[in-house]
Amino acid sequence: MPALANKTYFNYGGQGPLPSPSLEAITACWRQIQELGPFTSEVWPLVEHTMGALRQRLAGWMGVSPARLAFTENVTSGCVLPLWGLPWREGDQLLLSDCEHPGVVAACRELARRHRLELHTLVVRDLATGPEATEAALLERLEGALQPRTRLVVLSHLLWNTGQLMPIAKVAQRLQRHPGQPWLLVDAAQCLGSIPVAEAAAAADIYACTGHKWCCGPEGLGVVALSQRLLSQAQPTLIGWRSLGHEGSAQSGFHADGRRFEVATSCLPLFAGLHRSLQLLEAEGDARQRLKRIGALAGRLWGQLQELPGVEPLLQVPPPAGLVSFTVDGPTPEALVQALGARGIWLRSLDDPHCLRACTHITTTNAELDQLTATLAELTTQP
Repeated sequence: MPALANKTYFNYGGQGPLPSPSLEAITACWRQIQELGPFTSEVWPLVEHTMGALRQRLAGWMGVSPARLAFTENVTSGCVLPLWGLPWREGDQLLLSDCEHPGVVAACRELARRHRLELHTLVVRDLATGPEATEAALLERLEGALQPRTRLVVLSHLLWNTGQLMPIAKVAQRLQRHPGQPWLLVDAAQCLGSIPVAEAAAAADIYACTGHKWCCGPEGLGVVALSQRLLSQAQPTLIGWRSLGHEGSAQSGFHADGRRFEVATSCLPLFAGLHRSLQLLEAEGDARQRLKRIGALAGRLWGQLQELPGVEPLLQVPPPAGLVSFTVDGPTPEALVQALGARGIWLRSLDDPHCLRACTHITTTNAELDQLTATLAELTTQP
């Protein structure tokens, strides 16, 4: 990873560095397209093979059939495009957790404005303990928040700000017992490449991921897993030739599978690059093995941060994955990001809650954790 050669990097939750083999796969695909001719009969087998191979591999990672997947540009489009195609009725209620990303929240607000829907909040930000207590508290709060007109629950799998893990499959089971069987939308921006996703992706109605964060793939390519009931009820919203069962005819009906939410021309080399990044991750172990390494590093960092005066992790227990969020007395998070960056150490600040976030991946080393905590100790004790 060339991007790691001259810096200490903790921003995988924002964007993962691209491995050299993935970059080479991208450029090789570009070259092959141009050699074949970008719009010739000889190029279409390459297009179909490249997209089909990635769809098949992602289906394996996500525990669903390839027919339930749609390629997108990013997580937000994966969330929003199917969401806007659902049949809404005035007075329906949307239940959003208080830890959702602003992009998804803004889309839900606009959806509510246009269709005269109601927005309600599910409080999860303060859930800072272990998995059993978190699950029990969440399900109890969900029980109290669900109402007869609830039609959608929006809950991220791994909260992007606190780093807490949500029991998505258990939430889905509870929603199935609701008389209205609300849809479940899951922002999984921090999940693919970070934690096992198959159980949650199979349980949700919309489970949206990206390739450019923990998968360390190229930006501009994501995937969403869609439930069979959503595919039977939702209509495409942003429509193009790839949405059609027969791409050459405007009279054609839409694909019956996830492809109805794909739009038009995509950048094929990105598919080759992401496919190579997934292969590289697989070579490092399966999802549970990789999470064990990621979690051990995150737990080590969590423990080291607790030893620093004025530094407090948001979670009361070691993080369930690689997101380690914390507050620091004194300097603002933004000032610390700049000061750390001047020393070649990169993490990020968050607005809500106002804190710092560091991410550990399988590429992170113990020496890098020591470097981060030692530099934080120096910066926060300076007069």
